[in-house]
Amino acid sequence: MKNNDRIIMIIGCAILFLLAVFPHTQKLYANPPQDVKISYDSGLQILTVTITHKSLVTSFHYIKHIEIKKNGTIISNNTYDSQPDPETFTYTYKLPAVEGDKLEVTASCSLWGHKTATVVLTKTKQ
Repeated sequence: MKNNDRIIMIIGCAILFLLAVFPHTQKLYANPPQDVKISYDSGLQILTVTITHKSLVTSFHYIKHIEIKKNGTIISNNTYDSQPDPETFTYTYKLPAVEGDKLEVTASCSLWGHKTATVVLTKTKQ
């Protein structure tokens, strides 16, 4: 009987340990985007978003959401199932905007974290 009690206690401790560690394991393997760069071509009305987000498995750990705001209002919310490159990649979006508009892009990881970049459009020099 003592042997069975010892085995049950060891198994119980192992289960408690796994339950305590498991919720944190995603954060050990996850990282937020390291960089988000945005630029806007007013002639083409194209917003270019370049994201650096390192991932070993781009179908599991990837940039899942790209939210675009113009002057504080969400105008585009894009969801993805993977990222096209394991480190740095670019998305483009057709977006009408004028001088003075504030564009804000937030890239969110499928597992943990996000990063935001902002630009206020100014008149381009000719």
